[in-house]
Amino acid sequence: MRHAALALFLCVLSLPALAEERKGRARVSANGLYSVRMVDVGPGRCRLEVTKESGPVWQLEQCLGTVDDYYFVSNDGERVWVLWPLVEKGKARPAPKTKKGKKPKGPPDWATEVLVAGQYGRDGQRILERRLTDLVPAKQLSEVRHMTHHLKWLEGTLGIPGKGPRLTDAGVVEFEPVGGTTRQLNF
Repeated sequence: MRHAALALFLCVLSLPALAEERKGRARVSANGLYSVRMVDVGPGRCRLEVTKESGPVWQLEQCLGTVDDYYFVSNDGERVWVLWPLVEKGKARPAPKTKKGKKPKGPPDWATEVLVAGQYGRDGQRILERRLTDLVPAKQLSEVRHMTHHLKWLEGTLGIPGKGPRLTDAGVVEFEPVGGTTRQLNF
């Protein structure tokens, strides 16, 4: 009886330690050799893992997003695209001076500086980036879902109908921004 009580006590003590680490969904490269996933190790601590079937290839102790974001690895295992379906709204800039009653030209302030995708190398450096206005045409920005401090822009995610982001057999990341056509990101 004592052993069972002791085992139960130890299990209860170990639960918080197990609950701290959260792993994202592993996604496989187009050639099937590599996989990538984000691991949330604890508050403010993350690890991006790129693995082969035989074991780890490289890892990056850096938060490039959350476990709920979308990660795609290249066929050589050296680069990773990250899509952030839930992003913070951009900061408002001072309104430009215009003639009375005229609207300023260009995209709205909330859309101009919002980063929605980034490509990273194994050293953690951002190689490429895409902003919301790079992927969603100005006339389609009205389709972006607004929350208090965040934006939802990607179909097939966060309750927005449509196909989710995917990696094609050709090694290209495909996705549909809200109200838009299929977009591609190449490695």
